[in-house]
Formats: sequence, C-alpha cells, structure tokens
Amino acid sequence: MLLEKWKNSARLPRPRRMRAMKIAVAACALAGLLGGCSAFGDDSDKDNADYVERPVEQIYNDAWKRIDDHDWEAAAKQFDEVERQHPYSVWARRAMLMSAFCYYQANKYTDAINTADQYIQLHPGTKEVAYAFYLKAISYYEQITNVERDQSNTEQALTALQDVVQRFPDTAYARDATLKIDLTLDHLAGKEMEIGRYYLFRGDYIAAINRFRVVVEQYQRTTQIAEALERLTEAYYAMGVYNEAKTAAAVLGANYPGSQWYQDAYNLLQEHNMRPERDKGSWISRAFNL
Repeated sequence: MLLEKWKNSARLPRPRRMRAMKIAVAACALAGLLGGCSAFGDDSDKDNADYVERPVEQIYNDAWKRIDDHDWEAAAKQFDEVERQHPYSVWARRAMLMSAFCYYQANKYTDAINTADQYIQLHPGTKEVAYAFYLKAISYYEQITNVERDQSNTEQALTALQDVVQRFPDTAYARDATLKIDLTLDHLAGKEMEIGRYYLFRGDYIAAINRFRVVVEQYQRTTQIAEALERLTEAYYAMGVYNEAKTAAAVLGANYPGSQWYQDAYNLLQEHNMRPERDKGSWISRAFNL
C-alpha cells in the first residue's frame, strides 16, 4: 500500500490535496532505521501517549501501526512522544514532520500548524522545511469557510501560501500553492462582493461602492470583477454620478463584452437614454490603465 511505500522510502507522505502531484522530497529515511524494531506496544496505550520511556524504535513502530489503521491523531501523538522522550535524537526531527502530517490528516489543523511552526523555528535550514511550510499553508487553506462567515482563515491561508511560493519557487509545493492562491483571492473578493451587495440593496451606496472598489483595485484577476463593475454602474447611477456609472459600464464592456453583467449594465443606461462611455479621469479607468 502507499503508506507502506512512504514508510520504507526516503519520501514524505503527500497531503491529501496533493496526491495527484509527483513530489520527491527526501525526509524521513526510515528504511534503515526501522529495521529490526521491537514489537508494538500493547493496546492499553492506544489512545494516549503518556507512557514510561520506551525505545525510539518501538514508538515509531507504534506510530506506523496507527497510520496503517488510519488512526491519524493517535499516530501524531506517538510521533510527539519521540520528541518528548528522545528530544536530541535524529528521530525527533523526522518525527516532528510526521506528527504535523498526521494531525493534518486528522483535521486537527491547529495542532498541524503549531507542529509545523515548531519545525520551522527549530530546523529552518533543512531540505524538509519546505514541506513544513506547505503543511502549514494547506492547514489554513482547508479551514476556509463560505463567504458569509469570517475570513480570517482565508487571509492567513493567503499569507502562508504566498510564503511557500516566495521561499520555494521551484518546487511542486509552490506550483500547487499558486493554484490555491488564485482560489483564495477569489474567495476574498467574494466576501467583499457579498458585503457590497448587502449595502447596495439597503441603499447605502457609498458603503457599497467602497466594497466594489476593493474588488476592482485589489482582486482584478478574479471571477468577481465583472459583477463588481456592473454593481458600480448600479450604485453610481442610483447616486446620480452618471460619468462614473457610464465609465464602469464602458470598462465592463471592453473587458467582458459578452457577459450578462455587461448586458445588465448596458440595459440600465439605455433605459435612461445613456450609453457606456469612458471618462479617462475616473478612478475606474486608472485602475484598468485605460
């Protein structure tokens, strides 16, 4: 099975969101170290790691037994026990990464992040530190909630993913993080749109425009941009700021001419004997370098 291959190779396990990617990261050289290990501990220690001191080989064996059973949290606690009982051994560094991975697999994201951070602080110069940065990033990423809820995890995910790309640009981690950054930005833009629509429908046009402006200026490459321009057309028209309304519609038509959002903006203006027309002095034109 795949996990057995990880155990007996020099590769780190791939997080579930990355299993389609081929990652060759040297880390836990377990093959030689695990040879001749002693027997597993008895079942009484399955659910906690508060043991008397045991040989490191036995702790590792117990951890892999838990992994084979997909008992991820118990496996993580076993790897934590390596650090607690044998803190200065070469096993401790390797166990820390495996602990972070197992906590991630168990959806214990806070524990995964804390353990990855601990590895980063203690072993910043190792080859495997990229793996720790990536585990931290995807642990934040998988906590992203829908746009109706607080987006602090989304912001933390964006920062962590950008950190992976900047620090390790030529790795598979960076390639995967880049894809996730695009989705994260779209999510943050979606939050701004959700709040902007709320203000728009209440008739609080200035507050709505401020939200849509954030999308135009900060999230221009996301899927939210066409709607943001149409909503700006609506809000500015409702306020009687017709030059900006016409500019928003014109920029929308120049960039998304076949979209329903442009058709809606065009129809709104046409119904009142106006047409899309760009004002070069508008902040909207400047945002698009027009």
